[in-house]
Amino acid sequence: MKSYLCAIGTANPPYAIPQQKIADFMAQALLLDEQNTRKLKALYRVSGIDQRHTTLPDYGRQNGDYEFYPNTPGLEPFPTVGDRMREYRKEALPLSVAAVQDCLAQLPHFGVSQITHLITVSCTGMYAPGLDIELVEALGLDTQVQRTCVYFMGCYAAFNALKLADTICRADAHARVLIVCTELCTLHFQKQTESDHLVSNALFADGAAAVLVSPQPLSQLSLRVDAFHCDLAPSGQKEMAWHIHDFGFEMTLSSYVPALIKQGIGQLTQSLLKKLNLKLEEVELFAIHPGGRKILEVIEQALGLTPQDNRHAYQVLRQFGNMSSATVLFVLQALWQELTPRQHEAPVLSFAFGPGLTLESMLLTVHHV
Repeated sequence: MKSYLCAIGTANPPYAIPQQKIADFMAQALLLDEQNTRKLKALYRVSGIDQRHTTLPDYGRQNGDYEFYPNTPGLEPFPTVGDRMREYRKEALPLSVAAVQDCLAQLPHFGVSQITHLITVSCTGMYAPGLDIELVEALGLDTQVQRTCVYFMGCYAAFNALKLADTICRADAHARVLIVCTELCTLHFQKQTESDHLVSNALFADGAAAVLVSPQPLSQLSLRVDAFHCDLAPSGQKEMAWHIHDFGFEMTLSSYVPALIKQGIGQLTQSLLKKLNLKLEEVELFAIHPGGRKILEVIEQALGLTPQDNRHAYQVLRQFGNMSSATVLFVLQALWQELTPRQHEAPVLSFAFGPGLTLESMLLTVHHV
């Protein structure tokens, strides 16, 4: 028995702020001099991002008048983890509900009473009773729905949720699994000037995505799950990491990450394709997590892809930035919106990367009834 992605929905907070305006905020918040401000703005210009969404209007403001951060030079006292988690709890539920509504609106004959399993995914906030229970109440799900939380795994976490949903659907012909990835990355701005913090502050954004997975297609168009493959590049453990500190969750994202991904992506791809006796040249559709512009470029170099092959990832990066676990689902949704009946049985190759250094891959097939 196979599983199918039957619909994908997405949602973003209301504040869509131009990338260069965020750079102005960062330069002021970090108390940068003129020379370092120019360097920071150059970093933001080459990021491949036009705008990012956030729950915090502060990033679009200058010279104080902030709502979350203190109106003082250097933003002192800086918000604690507790401050950030209170904001997460306030904002995560409505954003998650909006993504689910967008997803289920594509399946007019499907009712929430049919959902048997709920998987929530996040690495930017935690509390208990948590988002999963609040979603059961907000969506009117059966209180006996089976709930699983995937926490703190970073940008590749949607793949683990999809693997779990696939296993459930293969075991139960009546399963209907709702996955909700919700990330409020901008809550964790770090007031540090080391290069990895500057890069993290330039990339991450807020968003949520929901996907319904079923053992049978529930609409004319769906994506069949065919195979997964995961690998680790242990030499990159210190290059990409995510730690809880007193003033938020701190991301380590070094400049070596693209090179490590470039070294491992070829073998990862061949191992995945071998499971289905496919060759890379037979794949024309790609949904790659846009961890950053450089990551997309090195993957193209390693696999012989073009920016046109990778256009959905660039589109999401440009419009939304990196929303951690939700991002690859945004890319899949963008790809989905371009699919036609002629692409029935076309393979889709998808990747995501995260702490570890973890390399995740997935092979889907377009299914059109």
